[in-house]
Amino acid sequence: MSRTMEITILSAENLEENKKAIKENINTFVTVQCDGSNNELNATKLDSKGGSYPSWNEKLVMDVPFHARFITIEVKYKTRANSSTSVGMARIPISDFIGGYVHENQLQFLSYRLWDNRVRRNGVVNISVRLKVSQKNSCSNSMSSAVNGVPVTGVPVAGNGSTGVVTGIPAVWLNYQRNL
Repeated sequence: MSRTMEITILSAENLEENKKAIKENINTFVTVQCDGSNNELNATKLDSKGGSYPSWNEKLVMDVPFHARFITIEVKYKTRANSSTSVGMARIPISDFIGGYVHENQLQFLSYRLWDNRVRRNGVVNISVRLKVSQKNSCSNSMSSAVNGVPVTGVPVAGNGSTGVVTGIPAVWLNYQRNL
């Protein structure tokens, strides 16, 4: 089983090769891979105008297995021999955009530090992420309501046709009697 994630690779900043700014005629691109899926590798188109500050603004849709823990984003450039060389990579925990306090299907803008193959800082990559929720996994219309035009999902309060919902953060109930 997997979930669908929409990652938009926006841009990168301060990219260097051998401690020198990347020239404008270098073709940079980004690859995105999930640690739970060895076969799926998504890549952006080439940017040849940005140099050290490339911009792609390209949306990549990928299936992320439920057991996956990281997504690897790697900025590369094409060499004259038609191979690619890594500029830097970021290993991003899935927990940064799944779970927590961000609702599913909500767009998040994030920036991550890139590290080169010598484990030195080498720029920043800017992305946006949205976890796409299928209709069969979301609450039905009878179990959701809207507050000021914003949909609210949760558990129905009562079985009497009420449209109110209960929302909250799950908590672990410890043995309360023992502490008294």
